[in-house]
Amino acid sequence: MIKVIIAGFLGKMGSTAVQMVQADPELQLVGLLDPFATEKEVEGVPVFTDKADLVGFSADVWVDFTTPAVAYDNTRFALEQGFAPVVGTTGFTEAQIAELIDLSRQKKLGGLIAPNFAIGAILLMEFAQKAAKYFPDVEIIELHHDKKKDAPSGTAIKTAELLRETRQSKSQGAADEEELLAGARGAEVDGMRIHSVRLPGLVAHQEVIFGAQGEGLTLRHDSYDRVSFMSGVNIGIKAVVTRDQLVYGLETLL
Repeated sequence: MIKVIIAGFLGKMGSTAVQMVQADPELQLVGLLDPFATEKEVEGVPVFTDKADLVGFSADVWVDFTTPAVAYDNTRFALEQGFAPVVGTTGFTEAQIAELIDLSRQKKLGGLIAPNFAIGAILLMEFAQKAAKYFPDVEIIELHHDKKKDAPSGTAIKTAELLRETRQSKSQGAADEEELLAGARGAEVDGMRIHSVRLPGLVAHQEVIFGAQGEGLTLRHDSYDRVSFMSGVNIGIKAVVTRDQLVYGLETLL
């Protein structure tokens, strides 16, 4: 039985993760954390508002669906306490990820930071990486609900990083291109462009659009419900307890 703490359990992703853990006989929900919680327990599971109260707590895995402002500190805390982190919160810098991987090695603890837990999103990134070798002209459009705090999304950044590994580096657009409105061409990563859309009614969606002379290729993934992420979270929880180092990206476990 894998003992699980869920941080950010009052949020939409956190509450969906609670249901997933409770439905799996191989997992045991032992703690819930959220600074805005008012209850002391939920269905017999203790609730905490301050992670300091979890020092010395008995658990195997720390699932984090909080906010970018606290995700790094939470993940570091989890590793220091011997909890293998499974983190879906985005906003980590490359330096922070490197620091956490180093700490996990020292602690000999597994862990996972994943920009996206949907299997379809992982496949989209893999397919896009293959296509970028032949279609270096590419733009990424990511679409999310209007409550998302970071832009571009972690998935879009991860996609661009993967494309960079196979794509011939080049700038896109006319050499004398001029933005009449600042930001019109989106964020730039190695000459590629990323555009962020935030609208109510959306959940998580991404298009990778490739163009070449006389043809185009569009890859798209849609998460219509947050339950789409739970199979990946489940895989992550069960995988990190068997490993001795934190990894970045769910694809490393598939």
